[in-house]
Amino acid sequence: MSERLSIDDYYVEISQTVAKRSTCLRNKVGAVIVRDNHILTTGYNGAPRGLAHCLDIGCLRNEQNIPSGTMHEKCRAVHAEQNAIIQAALHGIPTSGSTLYCTHQPCILCTKMIINAGIRRVVYLNAYPDPNSMSFFKEAGVTVEHHAPKIQEP
Repeated sequence: MSERLSIDDYYVEISQTVAKRSTCLRNKVGAVIVRDNHILTTGYNGAPRGLAHCLDIGCLRNEQNIPSGTMHEKCRAVHAEQNAIIQAALHGIPTSGSTLYCTHQPCILCTKMIINAGIRRVVYLNAYPDPNSMSFFKEAGVTVEHHAPKIQEP
């Protein structure tokens, strides 16, 4: 008999499913904002509404050989965490006191948005090469956890 998924495993898996909608050619990222065990919003990385996606026109960061974790302003995409926060704002959903589950450790730009959105906990699956985000989270008192999912029986 298999064990029931932990709540963190459950929401991390949902973030992985959300990431499948990503239109980024480099990293498929998904985010889920949760409060009181209810999903508030989701987001994935992709071009702003109405603009061409990298899937269709190519990746400027690839063309310019820009290393991951640097020069975020050169990216056409809105990050998954940003899109999840934006969706909450568009629909009048407060994010204060929530948890953000994400496929990747947030970059410094997303970290600042997460802090200002009042999100109190971040659970991420994959590391990301942006060392500044962790110091900002610590200073702001946001709990951050690198998630290691339990292996599930089929």
